[in-house]
Amino acid sequence: MARVEVNNVTVSQGVRMLFSLMTPNESSFATVQEVPKYVNQATPYFIGLILLEVVLGWLKTDGPRIKINDFITSLSAGMMSRLPQLMVRSLELSAYIYVWNNFRLLELPWDSAWTWWLAFFGVDMGYYWFHRFAHELNFLWAGHQVHHSSEHYNLSTALRQSVTQQFSSWLFYLPLALMVPPSVFAVHIQFNLLYQFWIHTELVKDLGPLEWILNTPSHHRVHHGRNPYCIDKNYAGILIIWDKMFGTFTPESDKVVYGLTHPINTFEIWSVEFLYYPYLWQRFWEAEGISNKLSVILKGPGWTPGKPRLGDIADIPQITGEEMPYDPAWSSSMQAYVFIQFMLLLDVYNNLLTDQTILSEMTVLLLTAYVLLSLTSLGFLIDQRANAAELEMMRCVLIMVLLRFGYIIPLVPVLAFPIEAFVVISAIFWSLQCVNQLGNRMKKQN
Repeated sequence: MARVEVNNVTVSQGVRMLFSLMTPNESSFATVQEVPKYVNQATPYFIGLILLEVVLGWLKTDGPRIKINDFITSLSAGMMSRLPQLMVRSLELSAYIYVWNNFRLLELPWDSAWTWWLAFFGVDMGYYWFHRFAHELNFLWAGHQVHHSSEHYNLSTALRQSVTQQFSSWLFYLPLALMVPPSVFAVHIQFNLLYQFWIHTELVKDLGPLEWILNTPSHHRVHHGRNPYCIDKNYAGILIIWDKMFGTFTPESDKVVYGLTHPINTFEIWSVEFLYYPYLWQRFWEAEGISNKLSVILKGPGWTPGKPRLGDIADIPQITGEEMPYDPAWSSSMQAYVFIQFMLLLDVYNNLLTDQTILSEMTVLLLTAYVLLSLTSLGFLIDQRANAAELEMMRCVLIMVLLRFGYIIPLVPVLAFPIEAFVVISAIFWSLQCVNQLGNRMKKQN
């Protein structure tokens, strides 16, 4: 069956949409169904810019270096965050359409440049307030902290997204639904997200006068810092003017140290995505009195009894300049293995997103389960978990089955046999590892 594509973007549009340089004439549509899936179609541009960043980083003596463990974890989080949309339409868009259909006060023309620009500013300000609340309300921070969990700052960090965040952000865009057509909103909610990709880099230093208006790599580096001066600053999506208007802007000064104030020290994707929720529940359970329990949820992540709503900046661990990102040693051969397996998984994932409309529900569910199992297993390998061998062996067996029955089709057909041989050898290797580990456990018991 032929692949169904709707409104594919040109190469020129693909580049410009990453920098919010599309014009109203080329990105206005009468219906939501006509709106291109800009985010899905941005994948090759993401990859191209990431490769460019890697090359430039290596060419510069003091340039940033991408770590395989952090890189794969960031991409894994991004992949997992988009899986719910295989089953249901984006909650942001669904809620928006519901309000538009039932409560709109005014119907602005979808093909008007004025409507387009109103949506541009409206979505961007809505994102600012969502982003700010995601830092200032602990139950929202539980989802958003995923994006801040990397101790590196590069383009792959932009893809480290939360599974749960999308279930709370929709509320902040609903005022626009009272007048702006859903098709216009569907364009700008994607453009706003895409713009924020390229600002996750250390290679771009200062952009001169653009720093006054736009959110830039410099401004966003501050936002990702755990230095005291960086905390709760620079929430902007595209325009930094919102931070300047609402008192949350600060310029980059001291060298930024990235990540959470208390690093999570793991690359296992389920922990990265959901570790904060048990912690939040524990704090809620241990808090004394209903007032303190509600404060644990509704105040900032740094709040404790007797402290200001957002916590005391003095309680944040001081930066010494000696901080080193969590990077446990693992062999080059294992890094190569995990990287190759992840690239094969990325091909399956991209095909799943592209072909979801022509695949049966059972096939979508099966491939989704395979993607989740793979992300889990590769995370176990990176984290060097004790039961990683057993999980990886089962995953390799599953890949063999999916390849044999045509559920997985390699991007390059000529590579089908080498890939299948690689998977078979991998399954044998991990089977032997399991036998060896079982033997060692029996010896210890005896």
